[in-house]
Amino acid sequence: MKISAIIPARYGSARFEGKPLADILGKPMIQYVYEGISQSKLIDEVIVATDDQRIIEAVKSFGGKAIMTSPTHFTGTDRVAEVAKKLKSEIIVNVQGDEPLIKGNIIDKAIRPLLTDESLQMATLMTRIEQVRDWLNPHIVKVVVDQKNFALYFSRSPIPFPRNLKIGRLESNPFGTNRPLPKRVFKHIGVYVFRRKFLLHFTKMKPTPLEKLEKLEQLRALENGYRIKVNPVDYEPLSVDTPEDLQKVTTYLSHPQ
Repeated sequence: MKISAIIPARYGSARFEGKPLADILGKPMIQYVYEGISQSKLIDEVIVATDDQRIIEAVKSFGGKAIMTSPTHFTGTDRVAEVAKKLKSEIIVNVQGDEPLIKGNIIDKAIRPLLTDESLQMATLMTRIEQVRDWLNPHIVKVVVDQKNFALYFSRSPIPFPRNLKIGRLESNPFGTNRPLPKRVFKHIGVYVFRRKFLLHFTKMKPTPLEKLEKLEQLRALENGYRIKVNPVDYEPLSVDTPEDLQKVTTYLSHPQ
């Protein structure tokens, strides 16, 4: 069973133009993502799907593979699907290009459920939320799962919500509270594993009401009745959305734990 990982990498960005090529200690960010994925024991090939020749050249310069895609795609998933149409791989892994710390062993944990359960069409990852400020942050996507770790819902809101929790107290002092969060409070990690046929079907589905409301593509699958397996991992994602985030990553890599 051939498995391909595709990194959607768009040059234009309202908050951070040219983000995939942003320098981190002498290497473009896209190289960190590519090399991290390449550590996987299950993935057979890694491909960057981009809309810009500068990214193509950067990937080629470090020996990677990149394919030019349409500049008109609205989402990274659509960009991934364009490349997947031309592949024979049975499983496609969509790894965001703004995750420079991602590693292959983490991605493998998202892939394995599809190798053992033929009925599964889609899988992703989650990790525990430890900080109240992360739980309250609408930029951090939360996920609620059932007892077998299938997604019940994804949201930007703080879910699940303990009935007796005094939210006003947390909002007034979210950084100083010592109140522990429940154990089953998780943030979503943006790695998606699809069966290729389902990915192509998924991108042809119309955006659904909850998807449009929350601006979360994965809700399209749930709203159409598909299950999403969500494997827990011990990994703290550090995504790069702004130049300030880039500085955090640079600082982290400059002072390894």
